[in-house]
Amino acid sequence: MEPPLRVVVTGSESTGKTTLAADLAKRYGTVWSSEFAREYLDRKRTALDASDVEPIARGQIAGEDEAALRASRLLILDTDLVSTVVYSRHYYGRCPEWITEAARKRLADLYLLLRPDVPWVPDGNLRDRPGARDELHGLFGHALQAFGARTIEIGGSWDERRRLAVASIDALRI
Repeated sequence: MEPPLRVVVTGSESTGKTTLAADLAKRYGTVWSSEFAREYLDRKRTALDASDVEPIARGQIAGEDEAALRASRLLILDTDLVSTVVYSRHYYGRCPEWITEAARKRLADLYLLLRPDVPWVPDGNLRDRPGARDELHGLFGHALQAFGARTIEIGGSWDERRRLAVASIDALRI
């Protein structure tokens, strides 16, 4: 069986990634993989530090691989290892090389990079930098370009985001 096409919804915090990933999975009748860092932080219940990067990467990989087994032709991912690379470099100044290499080898077929042009919404300890969304958006854009990822920027209202995401996925000819 051929592996499913992988579409990653990515970008800085509070841009609607989780909501859009779930909506897209429902629209296409497929599964989606959630952001493991969110689950990890919920379990840890204290601030993350550099020692958490590798367990987060391993959990993200496991979640994606498990979801891929359940997907048919399309798998939607709420972030992937590229996010781990970006946030690790941003918060800790570096990312373990094996994670960067794994991100490169596991690149998705399409990245939907969500612009930070919607209101920031607090989410416990997970969202802590409302003033850094533009900076992080730039870091995501640069990282995706450096990885050679096929990327579409998505912005606008919630309806516009959904419409642009669907048009981008449909262009993959699934």
